[in-house]
Amino acid sequence: MLSQRCATAIAHSNIALIKYWGKQPRPGNFPAVPSLSLTLDGLFTRTKVEFDASLDEDELWLDEKQVTGAQLDRVKRLLDSVRESASLELRARVGSANNFPTASGLASSASGFAALALAATHAAGLNWPTHAVSALARASSASAARSLFGGWVALDKDANAAEPVFPENAWDVALVIAVTDKGPKAIGSTEGMNRCSQTSSVYPTWLEQGPLLFNQARRALEQWDLPALGQAMEASTWLMHATMLAAQPALVYLAPATLEIIKTVREQRSAGLPAYFTTDAGPHVKVLTLASHAKQVCDLLRGLRGVNEVIVCRPGPDARIESTTAQGGPA
Repeated sequence: MLSQRCATAIAHSNIALIKYWGKQPRPGNFPAVPSLSLTLDGLFTRTKVEFDASLDEDELWLDEKQVTGAQLDRVKRLLDSVRESASLELRARVGSANNFPTASGLASSASGFAALALAATHAAGLNWPTHAVSALARASSASAARSLFGGWVALDKDANAAEPVFPENAWDVALVIAVTDKGPKAIGSTEGMNRCSQTSSVYPTWLEQGPLLFNQARRALEQWDLPALGQAMEASTWLMHATMLAAQPALVYLAPATLEIIKTVREQRSAGLPAYFTTDAGPHVKVLTLASHAKQVCDLLRGLRGVNEVIVCRPGPDARIESTTAQGGPA
């Protein structure tokens, strides 16, 4: 009987161009609105899951630091689902590392739980199709469902799993990220979404307009229409932040540097640069442009006050297994 099962997976971060913000008031962690995202080649999480008979409890190590509390509890719930499906009783040691700032608005939970779901199922010996792993990841982090797939990805509000729309090589674009404050955000996304759904007077408008913006963006993407996609993307961004600002107390993720970057992008677009911005629950700004203009956008952002780093990303690949091992012995 196997006493140790191990798998390592890599999943890439995804940035929602049409936002998911808020959850449905029913079990299962379903998003309140549909979302459309782009998986990024430059940002990824590597996660190793070891089911080990020598462990009495599950362990979580993030960027080489042991983690307890609520973060560990979320990981345990996913592992429990895997153990139940695999008829497995072994505890697990999870080691995860990001090549980008954690919990700062760059979708580390998306790539993190996608990598965890893929590594855990393989370590447990489950040969699940990608859609089933996506559904498992969604139950922990809705945006993680999208990081199982490369390229352009949709997640409908009632879908169990994300849906690949176009592969990574379908359109020669770049997403240029202006990193401002690298520290973790004061209010996590889950807490922020709950506050908005419970207290924001703009939230009903968000629920009404979100699906319309999603449909507008999908049509634009199918026609490779960057201006139309960018318009829908920016409208989704502003409406999400309006929902946050109307919460009680208000959620303010935008920093002075964020607004300065947005102002500059809009000015340069008026001058002919094909560039459109989005921000998430954090101060960083992501700028979508054609790949041929990526260097121009990169140079523009590097010259702005408050920008600590600029990362140029292209559409990224599917999540993948890097390695698997199994050892025998008494379990």
